Amino acid sequence: MGLCAAVLALACLDASRAAAGPFDGRGMWIWSVSRSDGGNPTAIAKRARANGIKTLFIKSGDGTSYWSQFSRRLVYFIHRNRVRVCAWQYVYGTSPLTEAQIGVQAVRAGADCLVIDAEVEYQGRYAQAQRYVHALRAAVGARYPLGLASFPYVDYHPGFPYSVFLGHGGAAFDLPQMYWHDIGESVAAVYRHTYMVNRIYRRPIRPLGQTDSASSGEISLFRGLSVAYGAGGLSWWDYAWTSANGLWPGVSGLYTSVATVPSPGFPRLHYGSQGDMVLWMQELLKSAIPSQRTTGTFASETLRNLRRFQARRGIPATGQSGPLTWQALLRLRASRVQWASDARAASGAAARYQRAPQSASLPALADEIHTASGIDGTRALGPRRRTRRR
Repeated sequence: MGLCAAVLALACLDASRAAAGPFDGRGMWIWSVSRSDGGNPTAIAKRARANGIKTLFIKSGDGTSYWSQFSRRLVYFIHRNRVRVCAWQYVYGTSPLTEAQIGVQAVRAGADCLVIDAEVEYQGRYAQAQRYVHALRAAVGARYPLGLASFPYVDYHPGFPYSVFLGHGGAAFDLPQMYWHDIGESVAAVYRHTYMVNRIYRRPIRPLGQTDSASSGEISLFRGLSVAYGAGGLSWWDYAWTSANGLWPGVSGLYTSVATVPSPGFPRLHYGSQGDMVLWMQELLKSAIPSQRTTGTFASETLRNLRRFQARRGIPATGQSGPLTWQALLRLRASRVQWASDARAASGAAARYQRAPQSASLPALADEIHTASGIDGTRALGPRRRTRRR
């Protein structure tokens, strides 16, 4: 039996169903166009194409501010050299509707896709995330390719609204920031952990790796593991670092072949568990047992209903989310939840809107991607100095 069938059936199935598009193949991220080949879009596109880069991910916005570097002119010259252009914006959640408009502006400038870079500022902001996603989708359409680039370890961020960004009408692709050096783990360990906690959201995973503080061997292995895990594409942070560190050959040359990889498994949730993974499980469970509440807390009601669900499907009624339980749950369509701020939920619209889940207030358990290490964190060329620049 092949790898896709025996080891990563679900992840491979998700990837195979995704239509070919700008998130497939190799991609490269650009924070500052002016720091990439002097800001010459033709030179940027030619270097990218020569190194097998199919899509350039270029910053287009920060919160409520549009970045003028993402222009129709830029898109025109990159397209002219047969490279796709994807916009990405950093979002905060303080003005979700305006942030959605900033995303739409990049789409109208000709972006082939748009990536949402949501990190620590969006933790706990379920209503804001939903308003942003709904406004964005209403403007760009249901089929426009959207991606989410965020923390790779879902279990470290119980209050982050992954279930909104990757749920109904949200991003169709998941681009976790799998920066093994920043996380402090091996390339293989980062793959196992990331896939285990991200695969439950049923979005094709497109690994995002790093070219700063990385060796050619690590880059080659990262590429090889993307193939072994059935990823239909991957990308790198970022263009300037790849050039400064002379790592274009690692990005474009031969990759390390990985014959087999261990199954990443599924997150095992149980009585007492809390967080967005529990919330997502409850949204799936609710479609089979409508009385199930969506709280993000695995309490007695969830325990009882999960055992009922398991018994109905001939699964040992352990009351824990093992592989068989997840596989059965992931065949269901998640129920829709209308999140609202406390003020709105208390204003008489409670019949339609639900306050943020109990788990939304939970702090991050750890910060595997430091504040200045995300895809909007500029690493100074030279010494290991990190600064966040908005």
